Amino acid sequence: MNKPNNRRRRESRRRLEAALVKLMQEHELSELRVTELCREAGVNRTTFYANYIDIFDLAESVQKTLEEEVLGLYREEIEQRHGDHDFLRLFRHIKENPLFYKTYFKLNTGRPFHFVFYDDELAARRFGGRHIEYHIEFFRNGLNAVLRKWLENDCRETPEEIFSVIREEYLAVTGD
Repeated sequence: MNKPNNRRRRESRRRLEAALVKLMQEHELSELRVTELCREAGVNRTTFYANYIDIFDLAESVQKTLEEEVLGLYREEIEQRHGDHDFLRLFRHIKENPLFYKTYFKLNTGRPFHFVFYDDELAARRFGGRHIEYHIEFFRNGLNAVLRKWLENDCRETPEEIFSVIREEYLAVTGD
């Protein structure tokens, strides 16, 4: 295998993903054209098509990249099936990468941030094992609404302030 080509390919993919993120701040995905993406990324169309089927394939790649990055923040917890409920880690990551998350939410307009770890066992204890799937939906959708609003406001508040909002709301619901 030719390692320089692999490095070049990774760099081309990174540049195309970055170009998509940048252009998605001003345009909808359906408005973008391969030529425009290639110009922004500084690559030719042949390079684009050597890496992606179409713009939607590139968008899916951007989504997967973010999901993998966020899962990496919580890999140990997920693998060991325990949660320390450290949403601050996620909120700090969002504050450091707002364009990436804005793009993610723009690409997932009707879908919640689905890779947030939810502690089913804690919820079962807290809610007496009743209607857990509804509690999970309530929590995930509430969290998504807060994150979207925070991003719309250009992450003016600190991650600690957003964590406090989530914690206060969740404690109000659970009565803790």
